[in-house]
Amino acid sequence: MKIVVCIKQVPASNDAKIDPETKRIVREGSKAIVNPFDLYAIEEALAIKERTGGEIIALTMGPEKAKSALKEALSMGVDRAILLSDRAFGGSDTWATSYALAKAIETIGDVELILCGKQAIDGDTAQVGPGIAEKLNARQAANVWKVEKIEEHSVTVKRINERGWDLVRLKYPALLTVVKDINTPRIPKLRDALIAEKAEIPVWKPWDIGTDPDLIGLRNSPTQVVRTAPPAARNAVTLKIDCKPEEASDRFVKELLKRKLI
Repeated sequence: MKIVVCIKQVPASNDAKIDPETKRIVREGSKAIVNPFDLYAIEEALAIKERTGGEIIALTMGPEKAKSALKEALSMGVDRAILLSDRAFGGSDTWATSYALAKAIETIGDVELILCGKQAIDGDTAQVGPGIAEKLNARQAANVWKVEKIEEHSVTVKRINERGWDLVRLKYPALLTVVKDINTPRIPKLRDALIAEKAEIPVWKPWDIGTDPDLIGLRNSPTQVVRTAPPAARNAVTLKIDCKPEEASDRFVKELLKRKLI
C-alpha cells in the first residue's frame, strides 16, 4: 500500500503575527512546528503500514525551512518526504493549496490512501483535506477517530458526527482527515532523529507536477483576506469570594447574575 500524509509547518500558536499590509501570517523569523493534528495523521499512517506493509510519503508545501517538518516525519518512521516550494506557490489559499497537493499526489502515482490532520491551527478551515479529495475524485471521510479495517480494495473507518459516529467503508483511492482521539503520536528515537536530520529532501517545483500557473499562488486564489483584527480584550478583573464554603455558591451565583453572565 502506498500512503501519502499531507502535513503543514505552522507558527507556534504563541508566536504567530499578521502582516498588516498583506494580511498574511508572517512566517519568517517565527518559531515553526509541525501542525499538531498532522502528527496524528503520521502516526495513523505508521500504524496502517505496520498492519499492511507498504510505503509512506510525507508531503508538504511551503518555504525551504518546511524541510524541518518533513524531517520530523522521517524521524517518526515515514519512508520518504517531498517538499513543494517555489515563489509561484506563495500566498495560495486553501483552494490553490489543495490543487497543488493533488497534482503532487498524482505525480507520485498509485497512491491508495491519503491522510491529513483534521485542520491546521493557523487557519482552522479544515478545507484542504476535502479539497484534495475533490480534485483527485477520491472518496473521503472527515473527523475519523478509528480505522477499523484495511482491506485490499477498501478501508473501513469510524468518523465522528453530530449524533455520535458513522461506520464508513471507502474504496481506494481514499482520503481521511483524522482527529486527535485516534492515537498517541510516537516520540522519535534520538538515532532516528539524527538520521532524519541528514536526509536529503527533494524539492518539487510547479512544472515538476504539471500545475497550471493560473491556478496557484496568491494572485490566483479565489479567497482573499480583506481585514484582520485582534480579539477584544477580556475583562481580567478577579473577584475573591472569602466566606464559608456553604455560602460560597450563593455568593458566586449572585455575582454572575450581577454581571449578567447567566
